[in-house]
Amino acid sequence: MYNQPVYAETTTETLYDFIRANPLGVLTTAIPSDLYPLLQSTHIPWILDPPNATNGTTKARLRGHIARQNPQSKAITASLTASNSPSGSCLSQEVMILFTSPHHHYVTPKFYTETKPATGKVAPTWNYSTVQVYGTATVYFDPERPRRGQVMGFSGEEAWRVDEAPEGYLRVLKRNIVGLSVEVDRIEGKVKMSQERKPGDRQGVVKGFEALGTDTAKEVARLVKLRGDGVGG
Repeated sequence: MYNQPVYAETTTETLYDFIRANPLGVLTTAIPSDLYPLLQSTHIPWILDPPNATNGTTKARLRGHIARQNPQSKAITASLTASNSPSGSCLSQEVMILFTSPHHHYVTPKFYTETKPATGKVAPTWNYSTVQVYGTATVYFDPERPRRGQVMGFSGEEAWRVDEAPEGYLRVLKRNIVGLSVEVDRIEGKVKMSQERKPGDRQGVVKGFEALGTDTAKEVARLVKLRGDGVGG
């Protein structure tokens, strides 16, 4: 992603926490095909498995699934079957998954209470936080080879257990989804929260958002203050 050092989040565990807090990521693929668009994207909820020294995994993984009838899913499986690759094979093309915080907001120049009165050299912008993951996708498209742990697990608060559903219903589910497991090759984070502004401007941004009173504005104000105090990165 385009990033600047002042916005960059480089602490791995912080990036993992961001994904856990915002698990709905956008999977983007670029697969050459005569039948489907080159670039395709789908919102998918992901489960993060961090590296585990106990079982020898040195890279994090993201697990999810996509509807079999989704054109992106069809392009993925077609690219593998065209080369006679079995279920459980890896895509040759790199994939990207984009995670975004719901707490983002327009920043009016009126908030820049130090620079605007002094020079007027201010412009509107947008504050936001995002993480991009790049990696290699392993694809499980054979419905006769159940991979429940690969595609149906979730460890959130009210986690659904596979054994809560009838076996016949689970068979229908498996026939209609394609499992994905993405090995994370690199991960990049950006938290753009007015860090580049002068202290007086940041204070004005915090007060401006707090005055708006919405939950999103309050959270953005908190992050602006936090990042202005030098936390993270």
